[in-house]
Amino acid sequence: MRTLLLALILAALGTSAQAQSHYPSRPITLVVPYPAGGTADLLCRFAGERASALVGQQVVIENRPGGAGGRIGIEQVMRSPPDGYTLLCGTQLNYSITHLVFTKAAFDPRALEPISVLAIYPLIVIARASLAVNNLADFVAMARANPGKITYGHQGKGNTGHLLGELMMLKGNFSMTEVPYRGSAPAINDLLAGNIDMVPDYLLANKQNIDTGKLKLLATGSRERLKDYPKVATIAETLPGVYADTWMAVSAPPGTPKEITSKISDAIHQGFQQPDMKARILALEANPLGSSPDEMRALTQRSLETWSPVVQAAKITID
Repeated sequence: MRTLLLALILAALGTSAQAQSHYPSRPITLVVPYPAGGTADLLCRFAGERASALVGQQVVIENRPGGAGGRIGIEQVMRSPPDGYTLLCGTQLNYSITHLVFTKAAFDPRALEPISVLAIYPLIVIARASLAVNNLADFVAMARANPGKITYGHQGKGNTGHLLGELMMLKGNFSMTEVPYRGSAPAINDLLAGNIDMVPDYLLANKQNIDTGKLKLLATGSRERLKDYPKVATIAETLPGVYADTWMAVSAPPGTPKEITSKISDAIHQGFQQPDMKARILALEANPLGSSPDEMRALTQRSLETWSPVVQAAKITID
């Protein structure tokens, strides 16, 4: 009996190892928990494109928007078999603070297996064109002189724009009135219409409006001034220690073998180092990375250390 049991276990292990060595043998689904279009979706598509070419199987992009913070898509991947055929392409906050913000969520993305951070891009602080300030220092001074009268919009509760607005208030000792929206587009439309004063957002989607003077670029969340806007100060030049960026990353369901995650990570890294891909990512005002799983773990931990105090101080929770 023991001999038979041992034989069955060894056979199962052998079958599993053989499956991993032949991975992938069929198409891979890359779930993006956000709508198609925009920087985040494009970066995921770039990853799918290069991984597909390098591992020899098609990578199918499946946009699964819905639920606060992309909950529907995340849950789909969390429930998927750990065989490497269903992967997640999510944002920094999906991986780092979801467990803090979504207090009643039935999932914890910290259990996902890291694969690769694709690229990093900074947040920016933009204001309506008619606002009587041209930089963040003057904006902070105005907000301090008018407690609660300045309005700031964001993409939704618990998103990076919301967290950056709260972090700026905490570090700058001023108050604003929060105006949440369902996504960046309606927030920017209201900013263009002059209905709100400021929105923390991303450069690519707002570059044309900034360059044509329809919106004011007050500051950038990068560690250095952006090359295209050398006269625009970083947030940290006004509020020391405040940096705000985001990134997109690929992960696998809990328990996915290291051999599989390493293979996809290596393919993404190799693809993102190719000159044409670097150029495409830089054109999105993002910095290409294509990290290792360990580097993704470190960046996730840094994100947690940056944003968890903000979540706790501002008491941000979503049911």
